[in-house]
Parts: sequence; C-alpha cells; structure tokens
Amino acid sequence: MKTYIFLYITIASVFSFKGHAQNSKFYVTDKISDKYAYVDVIKTYERVAKKGYKSVDLFKKLGDSYYSNSDLNKAAQWYCELFAMNTNDLEPVYYYQYAKSLNFIGQNDEANRILEKLKQKSEVVVEKKNRKQR
Repeated sequence: MKTYIFLYITIASVFSFKGHAQNSKFYVTDKISDKYAYVDVIKTYERVAKKGYKSVDLFKKLGDSYYSNSDLNKAAQWYCELFAMNTNDLEPVYYYQYAKSLNFIGQNDEANRILEKLKQKSEVVVEKKNRKQR
C-alpha cells in the first residue's frame, strides 16, 4: 500500500511540474521599488547616434526597429546611414528592407539600384555554393 501511495505522489508531482513549466513565461526585468522599469530602446539608440557614435550594429538596430514598427520613412533614413558605412558584409535582408523602405518614400530609382546589388550578391553566393558542391 505504501508503494502505491509513493508511486501516485511521484507521478502526480512529475506531471504537475511538467505542466506548469510548459505554460509559464518568465521575464527578467530590472525592478525599481514595486514598479518595473522599461526603456524605450529606439529613443536610446537615436540619442547615441545623435551624439556622433556610428556603428554598423547601431544602424542595423535602428533600421530594424523602425522597419518592424512599419515606420519606413525613418527606417530608410537609418538604412541609408548603414549603407553609407558598409555595403560589403551586410546580409541580404538589409538590401531588401532598405529597397522596400526607399520604394515607400518614393525613391524608386535608388531602390532599384539596391535591388540590383542584392541580385548580384545573390548570384555570387549561388556561384560559391556551386563551386563547393563540385
């Protein structure tokens, strides 16, 4: 009888822990007294950029933030800064997002030029991949 009770308690506790772990979400935030502190990341990045700090990572984050919020005017502005710094090592997604942002603000010729660069970059990647397979 004791083994059945022990077995029942063990099985019940295992399933309750597993069920609880699947449904809960745990977020870590800085806590100021009893209120949670939230930081507006976009404004923070913009302040850093206005102070003269320039980096590929900063401009990627600003452009991506505005792009994901559907503010394509500002996304185009920050992607322009990004492409002014470096266009050789950027992932293809940045070419696409920059071109889409430019189309939105009416700079279609510039968007077509960026898409042409994306096409050339894609062809180079495919060519390298084909060489490795041989």
